[in-house]
Amino acid sequence: MKEYHEIRDPLHVFIRLDSDERKVLDSYPFQRLRYIHQLALSYLVYPGATHRRFEHSLGVMELAGRVFDVVTRPEAIDDKIKSVIPELHNKDKLSYWRRVLRMAALCHDMGHLPFSHAAEKDLLPVGFDHETMTGEIIRNHEELSSIWQQMTPPLRCEDIIKLAVGPKKLKGVKFTDWEAILSEIIVGDAFGVDRIDYLLRDSYHAGVAYGRFDHYRLLDTLRILPRAATDGSEGSLEPVLGIEEGGIHTAEALLLARYFMYGQVYFHPVRRIYDIHLKDFLEKWLPSGKFPTNVERFLALTDSEVITALLKASRDPGHPGHDPARRIVEHKHYKLLYKRNPADLQINIRAGEAIFRSASARFGEDLVRGDFYKEKGGIPDFPVKTKDGRIVSSLVISDTLRNIPVVAVDYVFIREDLLKEAQEWLEKNREEIIRPGEEE
Repeated sequence: MKEYHEIRDPLHVFIRLDSDERKVLDSYPFQRLRYIHQLALSYLVYPGATHRRFEHSLGVMELAGRVFDVVTRPEAIDDKIKSVIPELHNKDKLSYWRRVLRMAALCHDMGHLPFSHAAEKDLLPVGFDHETMTGEIIRNHEELSSIWQQMTPPLRCEDIIKLAVGPKKLKGVKFTDWEAILSEIIVGDAFGVDRIDYLLRDSYHAGVAYGRFDHYRLLDTLRILPRAATDGSEGSLEPVLGIEEGGIHTAEALLLARYFMYGQVYFHPVRRIYDIHLKDFLEKWLPSGKFPTNVERFLALTDSEVITALLKASRDPGHPGHDPARRIVEHKHYKLLYKRNPADLQINIRAGEAIFRSASARFGEDLVRGDFYKEKGGIPDFPVKTKDGRIVSSLVISDTLRNIPVVAVDYVFIREDLLKEAQEWLEKNREEIIRPGEEE
C-alpha cells in the first residue's frame, strides 16, 4: 500500500496526501464535494467556471501544509514570538498540529450547501451557516470520526473544528495563541489559504486575470509576528500571521486581486440575479423552504438533486417553482435596472434601496428584485517585519492597502418585459425617488 498519494492539479501541479488524508478524501462527506459547484451558477456567465469544492479543498490543504512548514522553520521565528508559543519548540506537538491543520483545511468546506453560497443566508435556520454545518459533520459523522481515532496519535475532532471554522464563528470557544494562528492560516482575513486558493482557482477557471498574484513569494515571506499598532507605537505580543517587508507588494497584489474578483466576477450582476432566481426556486422546492440541518439529510443534497428538480420544474407550469426554474434553464433572467452610482450616493447613501422600494411599489414586488452588499471590516491590518527588524502595521507601511476601496454593490433588477418602461420611469423620477426622507 502506498504511503503517499499524488493528485494532479492545474494550480499546484501535484497535491500530495498521506494514507490517512486519502481515507478522508475517499469518505462520503468529502466525495460529496465533487457535486458542489465552487461558484454556484457562475458558469452561466463564465462557461469555464464549472470547478467544484472538491479540488478547492485539496488546494487549501496543500497550501496550509506549505505555510505551516514556512512559519515553523527555526530561522523564521521572530525572537519575540519564541517565548509566547511553546508549541514551536516541541517536535511532537508540531507534528500533531501539522496533521490537524491539514485535516482541517481538507474538511473546511464540507458544510457547504448545494451551489455553495448562493442561498446560504436565507435557506438555513437562524444560527446556522456552512461553517456550523462543517462543525456538525466533523463532530458527528461516524466515518470521519473512525479515521481520526485510528490515526497514531489520534486526532481530536474538536481541534479540527477549531482550525477549520475559526474563532470568529466559534463564539465562546477559547483558542490558545497557537490555535488562533493555525486557524488564521486557513481562514484568516489577510493570508488565509482558503482565500489564496479560491482567488487563484476561480480566476483560472473563469478565464480572467484579476485573481492572479505571486503566491509563491507571498507564502515564502509569511511569518508569525507580534501584532503591530496602527499609530506607529509599539504593539502587543499577541502573535498573528504577518509578512516580511520583502513580501509586501505581493500581499498588496493579493488584496487587490480580491477587490477586483469581487467587482468583476463574484458580484457580476448577471451572476447575482441567477443566485436570486435559484434562491426563489429553492424556497418553493425545499420542505418548509429551508435546507435540513440533520447531518445525513444535509449530506444527501448536492447540486445534482437541485439541477434535476430545476429541469423538472422548468417544464411543469403547475410547479410552484416553475418561473424561477424556467428563468435559469432558459437563460431568461431579470434585467438590471439600476446599479450603484457615486453621484446618487452623494445625495443618499441608500439610493439603491430607495429605488428598489419605489420600483417594487410601482411595478409589483414579485417583478422586482434587489441585491445590496457592503463589505464589513475593511482591509485587514497585519504586521510587517522591516529589514531593520522593526514590526510595523501594514496600514502604516503601505499606501496601496490604505486606499483599496470597500467592496459594495447596489443592484435593482426587473422582469425583462418591463425594463424599457422602468428605465423611462426611473429617468423621469430618479431625483425625487432618491431624495432622503425623514426615515433616512
